[in-house]
Amino acid sequence: MILILKSIIMGIVEGITEFLPISSTGHMIIVGHFINFTGDFATLFEIVIQLGAILAIVVLYRAKLWDSLKNLAPGHSGFKLWSNIIVAFLPSAILGLLLHKKIEATLFGPVPVLAALIFGGILMIIVENKYRKKDVIGSIDKIILPQALMIGCFQCLALWPGMSRSASTIMGAWIVGLNSVAAAEFSFFLAIPTMIGATALTLFKAKMALTAIEIISLIVGFVVSFIVAIIVVDKFINFLKKKPMRVFAIYRICVGVFLLVLVFMNVLK
Repeated sequence: MILILKSIIMGIVEGITEFLPISSTGHMIIVGHFINFTGDFATLFEIVIQLGAILAIVVLYRAKLWDSLKNLAPGHSGFKLWSNIIVAFLPSAILGLLLHKKIEATLFGPVPVLAALIFGGILMIIVENKYRKKDVIGSIDKIILPQALMIGCFQCLALWPGMSRSASTIMGAWIVGLNSVAAAEFSFFLAIPTMIGATALTLFKAKMALTAIEIISLIVGFVVSFIVAIIVVDKFINFLKKKPMRVFAIYRICVGVFLLVLVFMNVLK
C-alpha cells in the first residue's frame, strides 16, 4: 500500500508539472527524494507514467490530431504539421542518444536539478520580456521548418533535468515569433514523439522483472497522471490567453533557491 500511495503522489506531480514550464523531471526527482521513491523501478516508473500525460494531449486534441492524420499527403496541413514536429524532435533525440549516459551520471541529482530550476526561471523572464508577443503567429499551422528547427534546438536545453521541456520549447517558440498559446500547443504536440521515444528507450534498456504490486503501481500512476494532466492542460491554456508566464518563472526561482539553501545547510541531501 505504501508503494501505491507513492505512485499516486508521483502521478499527481507528473500530471501537474509535465506541461507547465516548471520541469516535471525536476519535480519528480525532488519529490521522489523526499518520499524515498528512488532506484531502478522509480526511474522506470517516472518515464512510463509520462505516457499518461501524453494520452491527455491525445484526448484533448483528438479532433486536430485526427484531422492532421487525414491530411498527411504532401502539400496538405497534416503533412506540414508532422514535418515540423519531426524536424523539431530530431535535435534533442540525437543529442539525447549521444549524451544520455553522461547526463544520467552527472545531472540527475538535487543540486544540478535545483540549479536548472533557477537558471531556467531567470531565462524565462528574460526571453518573455524580450520576445513574447500577443499577435504574431497565433496558430501552429503557420509554423515553417526553420522555426520548427529552432524550437527543436531549444528543446535540447531540457536534457538538463530541471530546465523543463515545456519551458525550453515555449522559449524557442517565443523567439521565432509564436504567441504564448500557439507556443504551448506546439510544445504539447512535440511532446508526443519526444516522450514516446524516451519511454521506448527506457523500456528497451530496462532489464528487470516487475512484481505484481509494481505493475499495479505503474497502472495507478499512469491513470492518475492522465486525469490530472487533462485538468491542468485545459487550465493552462486558459491562463495563457490572459496572463504572462512570469509567475511560473518566479515559482521556479523561489523553490530552487529555498531547496538549494536546505541542501547547503545539510537539511536536504
